[in-house]
Amino acid sequence: MHLFAPSLAFVDLETTGTRAGDDRITEVGIVRVDADAAGGAPRVQEWSTLVDPEVPIPPAIQALTGITDAMVAAAPTFAAIAADIDERIADCVFIAHNARFDHGFLKHAYARAGRPFSARPLCTVRLSRRLFPEAQGHGLDALVVRHGLAAPDRHR
Repeated sequence: MHLFAPSLAFVDLETTGTRAGDDRITEVGIVRVDADAAGGAPRVQEWSTLVDPEVPIPPAIQALTGITDAMVAAAPTFAAIAADIDERIADCVFIAHNARFDHGFLKHAYARAGRPFSARPLCTVRLSRRLFPEAQGHGLDALVVRHGLAAPDRHR
């Protein structure tokens, strides 16, 4: 199997809201796929962690994501996991559904932690629009249906 880049990092975040400058990350999930130099099966690594946002999670967001204040109370802060994220996305194409959201939240979280952040983002919403211009929708639910994917709990 050949990948279009040597390493891909599929990133998904859960947050306390929608404003990257004001809201905080509550969960990070990364699936890293590295091509095999010999052309064999790629290596896939999955990693996720809850994150203490250091602010209360609004009730509406708790209902949407299922992540509660109690769940993140003992979780590491973003600053404590920033190096882990760096390692997992190093030298990768950063792939996310609505990449501006995830990339923006990480950029702000890294800045608050006093760390640099740079990643080459690829947005699956934009990719879907380009590959399937006639399609009715390009949201995550539409992609799941269009491609026959299993997504039992899409907010986790």
